[in-house]
Amino acid sequence: MTDRLSELQNAGVAIWLDDLSRVRLTSGGLDKLRRESHVAGVTTNPTIFAKALSDADEYDWQLRDLAIRDVDVEEAVRMLTTYDVRWACDVMRPSYDASAGVDGRVSIEVDPRSAHDADKTAAEAKALWWLVDRPNLFIKIPATEEGLPAITRTLAEGISVNVTLIFGLDRYSQVMEAFLAGLEQAQANGHDLSKIGSVASFFVSRVDSEVDKRLEKIGSDQAKALRGKAAVANARLAYERYGEVFSSARWQKLADAGAHPQRPLWASTSTKNPDYRDVIYVEELIAPGTVNTMPEPVIHAYADHGETQADTITGAYDDARQVFADLESVGVDLADVIATLEKEGVEKFEASWLELLEGVKKSLAEAAKGADRPHRAAGDNAQAAQQAGGNA
Repeated sequence: MTDRLSELQNAGVAIWLDDLSRVRLTSGGLDKLRRESHVAGVTTNPTIFAKALSDADEYDWQLRDLAIRDVDVEEAVRMLTTYDVRWACDVMRPSYDASAGVDGRVSIEVDPRSAHDADKTAAEAKALWWLVDRPNLFIKIPATEEGLPAITRTLAEGISVNVTLIFGLDRYSQVMEAFLAGLEQAQANGHDLSKIGSVASFFVSRVDSEVDKRLEKIGSDQAKALRGKAAVANARLAYERYGEVFSSARWQKLADAGAHPQRPLWASTSTKNPDYRDVIYVEELIAPGTVNTMPEPVIHAYADHGETQADTITGAYDDARQVFADLESVGVDLADVIATLEKEGVEKFEASWLELLEGVKKSLAEAAKGADRPHRAAGDNAQAAQQAGGNA
């Protein structure tokens, strides 16, 4: 049987899972994906955690302990989520070691309500890094204008960063500049650059969703013919910029000091339009040195019928530029598309964060009521306590 995921990996694409829950950890499901499906990293976000904590009773014992301690809801959320991320870091540690620290990473996001506050973002990044206390952690920082200096300051502390919510090319260039400046400061601060990792999460399918909506509104045949083309074109041109930056003399000095490049990570890769091929955002974005983070259904879909070519990006730059020109010619304002997506992206994660807080608040209240009833302690699952550090 063809191992399509292995072929994708051999083409230079790191396969990461865009999901995490305690059920995945207690069941061994995450480790199985690592061993059998070439999954080499994990990404999370507030939406993923909100769903995980609303779906399972695996959190009951920890919620009970937090309720007994009268922990406030904000601290409880961080105790719950960092427990899972710490455990996931331990599960992914073999990938981290085998890749000399490039893969095997697990991401946790700063509070999205601080996306426009550089000081709060940088402070929380340090707190999360200390709290999880694993070398293969990534701190996710949104690529807002205010997030850029926080990215640099966090990297300068020797903390690895996943820059998230990147939609546009100009902002992506600013993200790479923030990364280079951060590594230069980290080097000046005496940090070992080989221990610092970073990815730049460039969102894909949401671009098509927004552009297609505008093309439908325009309604001409020329406009409709451009549906489903913007996202791939955008990501391909991002990879072109990546190649330019990471072949520069400035980067080479950092590479000579042991630094790893900030890989482009294709995020939001599940197909939103059922008329499109379900693995389009994997097949059309294959190139060396990239990461594709996928929900589990996309991983299985690619394993079933994905088609791997050696490189589907670098030979298509001119075609991508033509797509941009065609979109503008029919009246699509790409700058407005990007601004809209960034604003909505932060708002959606803020809403999920508030949903997470509200869900945990209710769960803590329920746990407090049942605190006098027998419960399953963390120690009942020795593997859980050991791998997650036993920190309730």
